Amino acid sequence: MSRIVAVIGGGYGGASVAKALDEDTEVVLIEPKDAFVHAAGSLRALVKPDWADNIFFSYDRLLKRGRVVRDRAVSVDPGGVTLASGERVDADYLVLASGSGYPFPAKPDTDSASEALARIRAAHAELATAERVLIVGAGPVGLELSGEIKAVWPDKRVTILDPAEQLVPGFAPELREDLRRQLDALGVELRLGASLTAEPPTEPGRAAPFTVDTTGGALSADIWFRCHGVTVNGDYLADGLVTIRTPQGQVRVTETLTVEGHEHIYALGDITDLDEAKMAGYAMQHAEVVASNILASVRGDQPTASYRPSPIPSVLLPLGPSGGVGQVPSDDGPAVLPAAAVAEYKGADLFVGRFVELFGVA
Repeated sequence: MSRIVAVIGGGYGGASVAKALDEDTEVVLIEPKDAFVHAAGSLRALVKPDWADNIFFSYDRLLKRGRVVRDRAVSVDPGGVTLASGERVDADYLVLASGSGYPFPAKPDTDSASEALARIRAAHAELATAERVLIVGAGPVGLELSGEIKAVWPDKRVTILDPAEQLVPGFAPELREDLRRQLDALGVELRLGASLTAEPPTEPGRAAPFTVDTTGGALSADIWFRCHGVTVNGDYLADGLVTIRTPQGQVRVTETLTVEGHEHIYALGDITDLDEAKMAGYAMQHAEVVASNILASVRGDQPTASYRPSPIPSVLLPLGPSGGVGQVPSDDGPAVLPAAAVAEYKGADLFVGRFVELFGVA
């Protein structure tokens, strides 16, 4: 007898687990967006709008047997999912893969791919006219955005502001030194240990000259972007029918990635309370574990696949198509990657080819 698996969220982890389960179960993928968004390419799409189509993938060819329901989950209970439309999806297994939100341009702020593309192109037009760019947030997103801007407009003045005293803490000193060296070579100004006393008078992504006060002195720019502020997408869990979320809005999972207290409900990606950075690559690794365990259970076997975050953090942080820094675990500890390796692994095409294959695009 076929088993129904309801997957909430069609992002990196959700799409991957749905694809992996499609042949052996009845998959129902619940996703409000009309296309998958390859968010890792969003910043390049901003500076190269003619390339922006590459980050959107239709769900039409993702599944052969299962179905994609374009709707939003509003409640989950042990027996299934209630949708915003009022539809009920009963399921034998549930996978919570709803991901997180992040300010534009790192993630679109609409469920429509055509609207998102128009928004990217409009922001590009605004950015193209600006001589001075302020990026608020010196995490991986802000740093990557600075590199993408400099790759297209090397003469723009780019300033990154962040209250932290140190770039990418927790990574190897040689990575941080190389990162600083590359940013200096690009002409990116870092203002660390300083924060805005009030937001700029214009909304992010709109060009208009302004001067703002910071705890490190006044700062002038023509456009700004907010590169901080992750929000976990988990409002459908607010009623507590399945679990009580952590103060950060995440759910507690076991080593087999089941939600604590439920053997048939799994979670993966940004919504989990796993002690690791929230990255697409990790979500796709979670998907492999979840798919393996659900398939084992469907076949009457004991689910044994487990996931343990690495004690060594990983990152591939491009600074444009040919620059960047990276770190991966090795038997000898953190292995720092040179810019050429980062470009080869990620920076050159930002993994677009991987998703061409996943979504069956010709």
